[in-house]
Amino acid sequence: MTNVILICADQWRGDCLSIDGHAQVQTPHLDALARTGTRFSKAYSATPTCVPARVALFTGQSQERHGRVGYEEGVPFEKAHPISIAGEFRKAGYHTQAIGKMHVYPERARLGFDDVTLHDGFLHHARGEHRQDFRFFDDYVPWLRRQPGVGPEEEYFDNGVNCNSVIARPWDKPERLHPTNWLATQAIDWMHRRDPSKPFFLYLSFHRPHPPYDPPAWAFEQYLGQPEAPQVSGDWSHHWEAHRRDGDTQAAIARLSPEMLHRARAGYYGHMTHIDQQINRILESLADFGLAEDTVIAFTSDHGEMMGDHDMFRKALPYEGSARVPLIISDSRNKQVSPRTVDQVVELRDIMPTLLDLAGLEIPDSVDGVSLAPYIRAHEYQPIPRQHLHGEHVYFGQSIQWVTDGRYKYVWGSAEGIEQLFDLREDPAETQNLAVFPEHAELLAAWRDRLIVDLAGREEGFVKDGELLAGQPVTTILRHTRERL
Repeated sequence: MTNVILICADQWRGDCLSIDGHAQVQTPHLDALARTGTRFSKAYSATPTCVPARVALFTGQSQERHGRVGYEEGVPFEKAHPISIAGEFRKAGYHTQAIGKMHVYPERARLGFDDVTLHDGFLHHARGEHRQDFRFFDDYVPWLRRQPGVGPEEEYFDNGVNCNSVIARPWDKPERLHPTNWLATQAIDWMHRRDPSKPFFLYLSFHRPHPPYDPPAWAFEQYLGQPEAPQVSGDWSHHWEAHRRDGDTQAAIARLSPEMLHRARAGYYGHMTHIDQQINRILESLADFGLAEDTVIAFTSDHGEMMGDHDMFRKALPYEGSARVPLIISDSRNKQVSPRTVDQVVELRDIMPTLLDLAGLEIPDSVDGVSLAPYIRAHEYQPIPRQHLHGEHVYFGQSIQWVTDGRYKYVWGSAEGIEQLFDLREDPAETQNLAVFPEHAELLAAWRDRLIVDLAGREEGFVKDGELLAGQPVTTILRHTRERL
């Protein structure tokens, strides 16, 4: 039976791979993984924040089915979503292990894993509920405090950089104590302790490149000396002007100084190169353990990061910086002679059925994602049965809805009925809103109709008499999921 490793890095933009053509980011080891496997260049997170995105990743379900359409802490996971990717592997006889960020509630819920070694980063809800006793919700900080030369109060917030801030600075402790190194070390240590009589499913979840932007000094300085990137600005930025807070280092929309933005990018990209090297440690360890030739490896992220595009930061938004994610799947049993890139639209919900399929396991009926295994296996190809992808997220006090086929993207804001239409082929940075041009009225209507079909019958009442209806109250969790809690 085949071993499976699913690597998830938090808040990693889909364009931030050197193999994707990024002008600055260097990810040689992930590039090498892509060259031996399949890269999905149009992979998205339909609900692009940590919590709902992980529900899709763990359950193989769309947001319409799993019901999590916004960010909400403290919602029990297993009661609402009893069938999980780890549970299916475990049921098939796999040794299952999670290491790193889970971002579920309760924090120690295993979701089908035999065990969880946990580090979610700075979770306000958990820190408050457990009165900062990290033993209840984090394994990294108790480990850190046991290391030589480290005090009993040491933690990851000692440098005072907030978990959603653009302020960047180098890591303030020895590199071996960085959470990214810790996670890779924990994974390699687990390889020694796993059950050798069983295949394994290992979920490795890096908290970075999510803020704080505090990579080791060498990684930070590598990008600090790079030229400042040009500012991306759309002709539609006034649509969200009410939410602008210029100068606020934790704002969703703000104009910041060029120097601060440049440092933020250096910290963000530095995390990526650091993670890339630590992933290489894990890949090399597979060879040491004799596992390199019988392991499927997938790399993805829960969502991206706007990183100053259109003066926007963080996630939850429908734009490419926020919603598009990397997705690489390499099956060591089927190495490609040349890199294979798939340009069809795929989503996080597709990862669970794909990995189960590649392992030869049955896909449960609860899953509505699509297996991408035909693209990964040699000489197999078939169109994905998805004409377009529907995404959404409650943000700015409304539901921001969007649909895309990878060429065009239509965006609708439920509060005032704001409409945006982008041609991603001609305008990948989404700088020009085609919805305001009369010559695109027919195309706009066609894409609006696609969203109307997707939203027909929704409990919020977004559609009335065959038209989109603005101003409806919104919720972060749909009723059918609330009823299971």
